[in-house]
Amino acid sequence: MYSIKMFGVREEEITIAQNWAAENNIKLSMTKEILTMDNLAEVNGFDGISLSQVGRLPDEIYPKLAQMGIKQLAQRSAGVDMYNLELAKENGIIITNVPSYSPESIAEFTVTTALELIRRTEKIRQRVASHDFSWEPIIRGRVLGNMTVAVIGTGRIGQITAKLFKGFGAKVVGYDLYPNKELTDILEYQDTLVDAVKQADVISLHMPAVKENYHAFDYAMFKNCKKDALLLNMARGSLVDTKALLQALDEGLLQGAGIDTYEYEAPYMPKDFSSKEITDELFLALINHPQVIYTPHIAYYTDEAVKNLVEGGLDATLEVLNTGDAKTRVN
Repeated sequence: MYSIKMFGVREEEITIAQNWAAENNIKLSMTKEILTMDNLAEVNGFDGISLSQVGRLPDEIYPKLAQMGIKQLAQRSAGVDMYNLELAKENGIIITNVPSYSPESIAEFTVTTALELIRRTEKIRQRVASHDFSWEPIIRGRVLGNMTVAVIGTGRIGQITAKLFKGFGAKVVGYDLYPNKELTDILEYQDTLVDAVKQADVISLHMPAVKENYHAFDYAMFKNCKKDALLLNMARGSLVDTKALLQALDEGLLQGAGIDTYEYEAPYMPKDFSSKEITDELFLALINHPQVIYTPHIAYYTDEAVKNLVEGGLDATLEVLNTGDAKTRVN
């Protein structure tokens, strides 16, 4: 019987993991703590590890894991930018992810946020709370079907997002390093990122967090936006230079933003800070900006996604233990 250690476990994941362990005859141990050098000793005696890391895993941990006989780390998310993939490989450690756990969940949340920005629902609710029921241009919305949406990154999530926007009647353009010919009836691919951005009323990001995409949306890129454009980032925080975004909003380079992922979110996600101090001034500026709808990396968060992430991470762990490799290997 194999034994697996799960780190970063939330209460809602426990029953799902226990049921999986019973079905697969696995001895399972769980902790709500993430894996660090301080609790590394807890790995001793286990065959495999399933993780839900948010922040960067220390480089010094990989050789230590290798010494313990650990051959894999199964991340319970699509993103793996918290790992040093090459260093893991050098130490004989296979990194896996869950590449598709519910793309519909993220796509639907993306469109939901777009509609909130377009129809100014945050501002309307604020005025209603103060009993201001007047009609003024400040709360006047637009029609999504008359807009152009740029979907940046047309993988699983981007494809569904494009289809949903298309369903509202919007014109959809796309940009991807590897265009998908099967999507040409849904969107029009543009030759460059700038070409896509320049014509967009809504810019929806669905790119991976690779070094080539780091701060792809910086101040220079925002200068290409329409002044009434809206930016949506339900992908990875590092795609957007947050300081530049706030400057662009303040200077009127674009109208608003829906941000679900923040580049320095690791100390705060997913934790309750209602009685704690937030020391990150940039984060505070982001969540308090009147033109930003901020949500705490929650676009994926549905019943289906939680179940698929737990089971997907554990399935990958068991696959490596049984075969020495995995279909969802990323290094």
